[in-house]
Amino acid sequence: MEKIKKFTDIVDIKNKRVLLRSDFNVPVFKEEIHDKTRIDVSIPFIQNLLKKKAKVILISHLGRPKSEKDMNLSLKPIFKYLQEKIDHKIHFYSHKITNNTKEKISFLKSGEIIFFENIRFNVGEIKNDENFAKNLSSVADIYINDAFSCCHRMQASVHKIAKFVKNSYAGPLLMKEISSIDMVLSNKKNPTTCIIGGSKVSTKIGVIVSLIKKVNNLILVGAMANNFIKFKGNNVGKSLIEDDSDKMIKEIYDKAKKNNCEIITPLDVAVSESMNGEAKLKDLNKITDNEMILDIGPKTIEKIYNIIDISKTVLWNGPAGYFENENFSKGTISIAEKISNMTKSRSLISIVGGGDTISAVKNNHINIDFTHLSTAGGAFLEYIEGKNLPGIEVLK
Repeated sequence: MEKIKKFTDIVDIKNKRVLLRSDFNVPVFKEEIHDKTRIDVSIPFIQNLLKKKAKVILISHLGRPKSEKDMNLSLKPIFKYLQEKIDHKIHFYSHKITNNTKEKISFLKSGEIIFFENIRFNVGEIKNDENFAKNLSSVADIYINDAFSCCHRMQASVHKIAKFVKNSYAGPLLMKEISSIDMVLSNKKNPTTCIIGGSKVSTKIGVIVSLIKKVNNLILVGAMANNFIKFKGNNVGKSLIEDDSDKMIKEIYDKAKKNNCEIITPLDVAVSESMNGEAKLKDLNKITDNEMILDIGPKTIEKIYNIIDISKTVLWNGPAGYFENENFSKGTISIAEKISNMTKSRSLISIVGGGDTISAVKNNHINIDFTHLSTAGGAFLEYIEGKNLPGIEVLK
């Protein structure tokens, strides 16, 4: 593979404007950060840049804002947290990025940070717009992408930006993700099991079809599994499902049969009439019209345990239920503990990825031990699938 240009200590950054693309896409509710993992792991590198007298221009996104006025997705809570954690002057820039931005931030001194508001408040970001990328690049002498979790997106701050900043590099967190996943996959042993959660089959069908060719067991959980439960003729009540998913599901089963991959879906579930309700355990043929599936049940957990017991490599992305309500976190927590215990006790090779998966584990204060824990979700799956990620390709 063509080598990635990685940032090293020999790159001269003193008095230089360093545009750093970080991933601070963390759960924020009512201006309170509920999981600071992605921020905390980024801070040491930011501090290193400041120590070397760089002028740091920090950019990130948060969620999927519908407009620039979506203040629920403002980065200000993260800015305030960084102020507490970093002993350097930090400015907040709330304006749109234009061809005048370079002039407007010319006050920035060496050893200081200017933190831009949610990059997705700029229309040109999502569109990978060339003019927007050019305006963004005008503020930088050096560009560093340290957000592996965004590298599968063809968006301006991770893709088109590199066209206009000659000195573009991969940051240490991005390189750590790639090298860790590469190391695990190169040492992968069969039987291999992949556990995938999430809400939509359509967004992950490419990954699923690709993984079917590479793994022995594919376990589907979370809201995605509701579509498979319905496909088998069961009532799913008010559960979250995807329209017209039958064709995709049939394709998945056909591919699995051809590749001798076992597809495992829930045998029983935890339901409620509302997402804030209590959990009721039910077999699949007992779900009523006013109930929704919000977690897997004990029979399913036992089945997953048995598969992990015979596996030598496990890849996991996506929670098993609506973990935000602890009544429906049992499936996710059980999977996490089982993989962790097997990793510790008999050298199971395990890669666990995804912001929601990590949040579920952190919120329940579990001591975990995986071979590699990735903060990335979609990028993690697509990299394992073998896709060329746009944000990485431009750094080669």
